[in-house]
Amino acid sequence: MCGIVGYVGSRPALPILVEGLRRLEYRGYDSAGVALVDETGVSVTKTAGRFHVLEQLLDANAAHTHGIGHTRWATHGAPTNINAHPHTDCSGRIAVIHNGIIENDRALRTYLEQQGVSFRSETDTEVLAQLIGKFYEGDLEQAVRRALRDVSGTYGIAVVCSDEPDVIVAARKGSPLIIGVGKGEHILASDAAAILAHTTQVVYVDDGEMAHITPDTLRLTTLDAIPVPQKVEEVEWSLEQIELAGYEHFMLKEIFEQPDALENCLRGRIDLRAGTVHLGGLEERSRELIRTKRIILTACGTAWHAALVGEYLFEELVRVPTETEYASEFRYRNPIIDDGTVVIAVSQSGETTDTQAALREAKQRGALVLGVVNVVGSTIARETDIGVYLHVGPEIGVASTKAFTGQVAVLALIACYLGRRKHMSPAAATQFITALSKIPEQMRGLLNVAAEAKEVAEKYVERNNWLYLGRGYDYPVALEGALKLKEISYIHAEGLPAAEMKHGPIALITEGMPVVCIATAGSQYEKILSNVSEVRSRGGSIVAIATEGDDKIGLLADHVLYVPDTLESLQPLLTVIPLQLIAYHAAVLRGCNVDKPRNLAKSVTVE
Repeated sequence: MCGIVGYVGSRPALPILVEGLRRLEYRGYDSAGVALVDETGVSVTKTAGRFHVLEQLLDANAAHTHGIGHTRWATHGAPTNINAHPHTDCSGRIAVIHNGIIENDRALRTYLEQQGVSFRSETDTEVLAQLIGKFYEGDLEQAVRRALRDVSGTYGIAVVCSDEPDVIVAARKGSPLIIGVGKGEHILASDAAAILAHTTQVVYVDDGEMAHITPDTLRLTTLDAIPVPQKVEEVEWSLEQIELAGYEHFMLKEIFEQPDALENCLRGRIDLRAGTVHLGGLEERSRELIRTKRIILTACGTAWHAALVGEYLFEELVRVPTETEYASEFRYRNPIIDDGTVVIAVSQSGETTDTQAALREAKQRGALVLGVVNVVGSTIARETDIGVYLHVGPEIGVASTKAFTGQVAVLALIACYLGRRKHMSPAAATQFITALSKIPEQMRGLLNVAAEAKEVAEKYVERNNWLYLGRGYDYPVALEGALKLKEISYIHAEGLPAAEMKHGPIALITEGMPVVCIATAGSQYEKILSNVSEVRSRGGSIVAIATEGDDKIGLLADHVLYVPDTLESLQPLLTVIPLQLIAYHAAVLRGCNVDKPRNLAKSVTVE
């Protein structure tokens, strides 16, 4: 959520800030602003609305070489011009941008008002700006340090001051910050996407750290002023990967990237001859993994649906009791973590606040914590004991597509890795990974279903209530299909285990109501056909996702979208694609902003 960009160097700052903020639009926001700084003062321009509104207000001729910029996703106060970031202190010489939530802002606001401070906005961020201003005595870093000692909550901040115009002070607790290292310049951002046009050399700021940044120097310390060693790392993504490349939307591009993304995910990790899986990120603790007695998967949103597929995979292939927990619930429960419990945290960004908190709770209770993330160097990747990267490339569209299939594939690899070391026969493991290796090519052929998916969307796009039904491995896909439709087209949709429909939700079915039934060949195929019949007899319009060669389903369904045959445990990698395409075309037909759906953000870094 929100986006931060900062620049100190010798080039004009404004074009770099503008470009960086534009590349961070995908994260979700409702207002934007920049602060340019030199020895004469701080110049702030900000506004509610989309970024193009801000661009019209900016002075394209501004020659300032230092500045900060922000895109805000409202938490405290409505998305208005006044509440937009940056915020300044009473003197106007200090400006602050902030991602996260200051939890004790009301107490701090009351205290500052008693000291004579007059507030202009409703935001918690202005409280922080005023607090820093109160403590400022000629040393910006020290003022920020003192202010943060009084703050409770989460933050990723960047602060500038006209008395020290070539300095940016940044700090992090629970909200990502990354610093691009150039020649005679540094670029601060909340996401590598804002930096890639200028450098791939970066330093990650960890929780509890502060950064003092000038054009030529970068110094990291803890909040207690203890020096922290710097580690410059290479960002593995390229600028081309975050461009549209001729597609109308990033979501469509990322749907069509899935075959290549999955090949990258699997590359070097499977040995078809030996029937084995190689996951270097797990080898260090492989003995503990093999001895595990219980697995807990924790995640949010789409990652939770992938984790639910993982639960089925672990119980089938590893034969270990497994459960899937919403991270937002796990962190506030009193979870039972026995000896031999492994907790797997699943997150595309690796910055999801609830998932971070869940893994920290699990570690504190003695669990071995494994991360499944896409973004190299992200917080979850650094804080878990071991892990596996997705390697599916950057995902810009807010609605996750290729990250879902990457997460399912990685969980399948981990399940096979453990299963082979516990009880899977060589023949069973070879069959599994052979089928997995064929999925990318099957996906390429399956993408031809796009035209049929569009026809389905055109037929039912005016319907405001949809049901998605699935059994077994198809149930998590039903949940994911419903979520995709909700996220980007704003159509109400509900995913259900097909057998549960008759225990209440069947009352919702009316004449012509679209019901998407995932009815692939498998152990519960005849059962799902019975559920399809129940829907049909009550007037529902049936859209079936079925296995190629199935000649029964066509007698019951109004529309059938066929997917290639594979192992039942790998079907989610294929059945999800028609559902992604239906949701995409429905959103386009309804005139929705596909890549930036309302009220949503790509990386949820607040509670």
